[in-house]
Amino acid sequence: MKKAILISIATLGLAAACNSSFDADSIPDATEQQVTHVEPLSWWTGMKTPLQLLVNGTNISEYDIRMEGAGGVSVKGIHKADSPNYLFADIQVPAGAKPGTYYLVFSKDGKDAFKQPYEISERQAGSADRESFTTADLVYLLCPDRFSNGDPSNDSTATAVEGVNRAQAFGRHGGDLQGMINHLDYIADLGATAIWPTPLLFDNAPRGSYHGYAAADYYQIDPRFGTNELFKEFVSKAHEKGIKVIMDIVTNHCGTEHWWMNDLPFKDWIHVFDNYTRTSGRFSTVLDPHGSEYDRNLLVSGWFTGNMADMNLDNPFVLKYFQQWAIWWIEYSGLDGFRVDTYPYNEPIPMSRWNKAVTDEYPNFNIVGECWDGNTAGCAYWQMGNPNSDGFNSLLPSIMDFPLRDAMVSAFRSAYKDTDTPLQPQTRQGPGGRARAPRGGNVSSLYNVISKDFLIHDLSNLLVFGGNHDHARFADEIGEDPAKMKLFYTFLATVRGIPQIFYGDEMMFATHSQRKSDGELRLDFPGGWAGDEINLFTEEGRAAVASEDSTKEYYAAKELHDYARKLFQWRKRTPVIHTGKTLEFLPDNNTYAYFRYNDSDVVFVYINNSYEDAQVPWSRYSEISANLGEGTNVVTGEKVTVSDTTVVPANTALVVEYAK
Repeated sequence: MKKAILISIATLGLAAACNSSFDADSIPDATEQQVTHVEPLSWWTGMKTPLQLLVNGTNISEYDIRMEGAGGVSVKGIHKADSPNYLFADIQVPAGAKPGTYYLVFSKDGKDAFKQPYEISERQAGSADRESFTTADLVYLLCPDRFSNGDPSNDSTATAVEGVNRAQAFGRHGGDLQGMINHLDYIADLGATAIWPTPLLFDNAPRGSYHGYAAADYYQIDPRFGTNELFKEFVSKAHEKGIKVIMDIVTNHCGTEHWWMNDLPFKDWIHVFDNYTRTSGRFSTVLDPHGSEYDRNLLVSGWFTGNMADMNLDNPFVLKYFQQWAIWWIEYSGLDGFRVDTYPYNEPIPMSRWNKAVTDEYPNFNIVGECWDGNTAGCAYWQMGNPNSDGFNSLLPSIMDFPLRDAMVSAFRSAYKDTDTPLQPQTRQGPGGRARAPRGGNVSSLYNVISKDFLIHDLSNLLVFGGNHDHARFADEIGEDPAKMKLFYTFLATVRGIPQIFYGDEMMFATHSQRKSDGELRLDFPGGWAGDEINLFTEEGRAAVASEDSTKEYYAAKELHDYARKLFQWRKRTPVIHTGKTLEFLPDNNTYAYFRYNDSDVVFVYINNSYEDAQVPWSRYSEISANLGEGTNVVTGEKVTVSDTTVVPANTALVVEYAK
């Protein structure tokens, strides 16, 4: 990186501190051409994070800057960039600084030229100590554009290139923040206590902007979703319902429609190649003790796609900028957590510093990284505190459990296949032409992953999921079998870690194919748009589509929603599931038994994934079950005793709660 020119205020001989006799009216306001951007948009007193302003405007580097206003805030230094249209100003906000409106005063040749207001607010008491998402939560992942259209007036806006077109899979469908606000009660009623919306920041790509992963502005909510103020209101209203909000963010890349792409502050602000160079996507190049620097650089420097420019976090000004906008959104809106997209594609050491900056400011704040690796050891490398042989510590609290996701698909795959014709039996012949019982997935795949938990440094900070926006719909992957969906809900609600469910999976949303595109699997939620004939947000709407006919769309929505809600609401009030230990037993005949327990409570989980009834072998579990008395079936409310006469029907789970 070309070294920025640092000009100290003392060297310039300018007044670093605010002038008590400053007359704001005597200096004209900056025009939009003179000062186009000042970021962060505002700041607060009492913050640990040092403030560095990015100032963008025509030939702004020709000017000196000082801070005037309420008192106590000053400019410590100015950094010039490669482009003459940028300045980076280090701002000192000492303890005891007064909140209020300040002014950045730009001068040239000793004369004041123009001013730009800048707001320093008083930090809310207790902000640094905010709680975050934990194992006590169920995270509800949704795609805002496909969830509910609460405000059709913002479907197309003057500042956004792409308008609404609900007929196109990759088009914008009109879902927005108001739609999310309108259905907070639905999410809370399901038992979810945290919401993870896919990115809400402005994505101005001419096509496919609905997904939000190509930011054009890190300080603006996409106007087709709403405004910054409405996002803040959404967070507040979610909190009123007992729901936390996790913001989905991207530190690896920006969209090529970002406003700085036509005039980068530094030549190495992004990774630039002579020809378009795509990332390899091979995370092993970072973990590999024998790996080449060439391969590592290709992973972290190559572009994710042609319209996603790869950020250079090795540039300290880029890293500082990204640390600050993340912290700004937490403080501004009251966020409870981050999910970081494409985490291993980032430069590892700078991202450790990014994590540290966020958690230094908010010690309890949880951050989960998308470390998409089907191997447990490969995932574990990225979690904070993992004893990596190279000494690397990511300082990333949480990771997504991709190996267990793959295992869930493998385990709960129905013996009925061909998802284009749901629930048609698979014909299988045994030796001599004898018919065999149908065979689907096997729960041994679950055990095989859980048994490798010794590789994970912090089991409480694993995000556990079966489906998300980057995979085929879970129902499609397992064969659209309601019985298997119930087994999935049972496992998700009782396994260690932080459970996450993708919107609609609670009702077996499906595309009826495993070959659909991303845009097609991100289905519109029925009832989220005016004129929808089906409304699955309501009890009445779910009852209206209930049917014994499996060819009917959403025929099992009510049954599955009721089952999932009962389990998830029970989980919410059951601490032993949140923080208890796990004792598991080897799967046998496609059944899987495990216990969650602490000093006072025990929960027994028995998953019969087979197509035959199974008798619970209680005597096999005597090391923990011997002293258990009468328990309660958490789904039916029936009493259960420790007896070898307990029978669990085919493709059914038993969850029993005991007090020691």
